[in-house]
Amino acid sequence: MKSITERHQLILKKLQETGFVNVQELSTQMRVSDVTIRKDLKLLEDKKLLFRTHGGGSKTNPYTNDKPVAEKEQIHADKKRQIAKAAADMIGHNDSIIIASGTSMLALARAIHPEKHLTVVTSALNVALELSHHLHVEVLQLGGQLRQNSSSVMGPYAEQILEDVSCSILFLGVDGIDIETGLTTTSLMEARLNQKMINAAQITVVLADSSKMGKRGLGKICSLDQIQHVITDDGISPALVKLMENKGISVTIVRE
Repeated sequence: MKSITERHQLILKKLQETGFVNVQELSTQMRVSDVTIRKDLKLLEDKKLLFRTHGGGSKTNPYTNDKPVAEKEQIHADKKRQIAKAAADMIGHNDSIIIASGTSMLALARAIHPEKHLTVVTSALNVALELSHHLHVEVLQLGGQLRQNSSSVMGPYAEQILEDVSCSILFLGVDGIDIETGLTTTSLMEARLNQKMINAAQITVVLADSSKMGKRGLGKICSLDQIQHVITDDGISPALVKLMENKGISVTIVRE
């Protein structure tokens, strides 16, 4: 059995390599109980060497705060443009898609230049306005309560329209992706709307730069087994990519 110092060294080494650790994996690897590992994580958190999460620990604070859309648009803007371009390449001729809200979704709207007809269902006002200038794009704008921080609508009216919609792809932006919790956003109402969008699409493609990995918002959208594809940048850890791929998720990594 390893000493407490040896356990802490191994935990911090794994944390440095992957950005997160899992209680069950650590207990199996070190042949100690889950209770012992949780005590180790508590001690390391007290020393400000990690952040405890549900079922493990993280190198960075896993809880995300909401920010105004104008501020979020400036964060990792180049990476979002690259991710958006890769997403736009997935759209086919005469396609019908759903675009959710967020700055990655606005970047996607700016990357879309269809030569043939495209139908877009969206909750985002800025996405609808961006696409309204395209001759070949038909936009169905969802209605409901305005959420100013994301320039989008949400609520029962938007959800009701989605009951009558069937599209090929949902492009979804999130505030956090966590292996255990899944996809999250900072708004419970927006999370509920995103759930309805997932039900209305054949596949769900998540656009998320690597800063969203290991983060959590208040509202849970879905678990990872409900999505099919993630597009992100090369800041994502190889270990997290492997975990996603083991869950059957295709991962596209854009590089500068």
